[in-house]
Amino acid sequence: MNSVVSGFEQIQVAARVIQRGGLVAFPTETVYGLGANALDSVAVLALFKAKNRPLDNPPILHVSDVNQVYQFVGEVPRNAGVLMRQFWPGPLTLVFKRSEALPKESTAGLDTVAVRMPNHSVALALIKQSGVPIAAPSANLSGNPSPTLAQHVYDDLAGKIDVILDGGSTSIGVESTVLDLSVNPPVLLRPGGVSFEAIRAVLPDVVLHPFVISEQEVTVKQARSPGMMHKHYAPNAEVILVEGNLSEMINKIIDLSEQYICEGKKVGVLATDETRNKYFGCTVKSMGSRSNLNLIAGNLFKELRAFNITSVDVILAESVPLDGIGLAVMNRLRKASGYNIIKA
Repeated sequence: MNSVVSGFEQIQVAARVIQRGGLVAFPTETVYGLGANALDSVAVLALFKAKNRPLDNPPILHVSDVNQVYQFVGEVPRNAGVLMRQFWPGPLTLVFKRSEALPKESTAGLDTVAVRMPNHSVALALIKQSGVPIAAPSANLSGNPSPTLAQHVYDDLAGKIDVILDGGSTSIGVESTVLDLSVNPPVLLRPGGVSFEAIRAVLPDVVLHPFVISEQEVTVKQARSPGMMHKHYAPNAEVILVEGNLSEMINKIIDLSEQYICEGKKVGVLATDETRNKYFGCTVKSMGSRSNLNLIAGNLFKELRAFNITSVDVILAESVPLDGIGLAVMNRLRKASGYNIIKA
C-alpha cells in the first residue's frame, strides 16, 4: 500500500491497518513516529525490520488516555501523576516498570517500558481508533535524522510500510524528553521537547544521566530510552561539531572550511541566521535565529536532511547554548557527529 494520506476517514483506514498487524507512520508534535500494535509481537518485530533498528533499542508506547498507563505498567510511582497532569499530552516520555501484559518485543526485552501521550490530534485519533497502545520509534531508517515531514518518511521507508498519515510539519522538531521513574531519584535519559528546567520545577530531585551532556561516547549496557545507543540523527556526510564562544566558533569554522576546500572537498556549514553570511565557498544552511532555540530545534533535522541532496563531503555544524531545548539540540548534534567535536 505505502500511501501518504490525511483526514479522518484515512485515520480510520490506518487504525484498521494497525489492528491487523500493519505499520503506520503518523505525525506527532515532536517527529513522525512509525507505529505498530504494541500488543502484537509479530507487528513490533516487523517495525524493527522496516527501520533496520537494532532489537535492543526500545520503542516508546504511545497512549491516548492516562488510564491506559495503568494497564501496561507494573508500578506507577506517586510522582508520575504530577508529571502526567503537568505535561501530558505532550513531549514527555516516562519510563516505568513494565507489566506482563506487554510482549517483550515492545520493550526490547527490558523490565521497563517507556510511555507517552502525544499532543497531536492525528496521533491521538489514530491510537483511540486503533483501540490498542501503539509502539512507535521515529519513522526513519535507523541512524538517519528523524523525520519532521511526511516526505522525510517517504524518502526513508517507501515500500517498507503500509500507510503514511500526512500531518504537515511537526511543531517541535526533536524527540520527546525521556524521564526514568523506575529509579530513585528520577533520571533524565534523553533531553527533548520538555526542558530539564521545566521538569526540575516540578520534580526538584531529578538528575541528568551522564550521557545527556557527554562530549564523548558513553557506554550504556542497557538503554531504557531510545537514542542512548547506536548512531543516530546523522546525514550522509561526515559531521563535525564546532563548540565555543560565537566569534571563536565562526573563525574556527572558516579555518576548517578553507582547509577542506583546499583538499578538494565540498563543504557544508550548518549555521544560524546571525552567522550564515560569514561563510564563503560552502553550502550554508541555517537552523534559524540564535535568539529562538525552539525554532532551531524545529529546523534541525530538516536542514541535516537537506544536506543529503547537496553532495557535500563534510558538514561543519555550529553549537548553540545548552539552555532549555538547546540541551536537546546539542545532544542530537553530538550524536550526529559521532562525538567528532572540535573546541574553538
